[in-house]
Amino acid sequence: MLVALIAAAALCLGAASGGAQKADTTRRAPVIPRAVIDTARKDTVAGPRPELRPPLSPGRSFAYSFLVPGYAQTVLGRPKASALFIALEAMCVTMLRQAQFDLRQARNAGADSIVVSWWDPATGQASPVRQASPYDRNLIRSREAHVEDWVAVLVANHLFSGLDAYVAANLWDVPAELAVRPGPNGTTNVGVALRVP
Repeated sequence: MLVALIAAAALCLGAASGGAQKADTTRRAPVIPRAVIDTARKDTVAGPRPELRPPLSPGRSFAYSFLVPGYAQTVLGRPKASALFIALEAMCVTMLRQAQFDLRQARNAGADSIVVSWWDPATGQASPVRQASPYDRNLIRSREAHVEDWVAVLVANHLFSGLDAYVAANLWDVPAELAVRPGPNGTTNVGVALRVP
């Protein structure tokens, strides 16, 4: 029993003195070669500077801006290009609706006649004098062409918005500045400044 008490006291004294010990600051963490770190990563397509990756991949940028013009430009930090594509989209939709309204009006009024006078000079009596509708087949074809033109401009806006977003995502890490300055004798000079890292 006495031996057990002495052993317990020795353990308590050893535990109390262990708190006064300091951590070894001379030991360093094992050095892992950089090649091992790079090959162990799952994301090996990030390149040497992953912070320069675009927030959207080029394929997604094209798809998003093709479906909703200007969307990927806002994500890529290009608000002026986004505003341009959104404004062009709004103008195209408005003009397309107006062209469709004009076409419906021409088709509906094509068979109508217009009363041009309520006095018939040949008989000298009050009777309606009618004239054929000005909405003939040529005017209807012209208005159909207007609708087709605005549909083509709308599709082109979607396509150009997608292509612009695709190029912007691919050139995400290329800083460029475009400058337009007046030159001598009324000329205009356009320059591009590129900063190569």
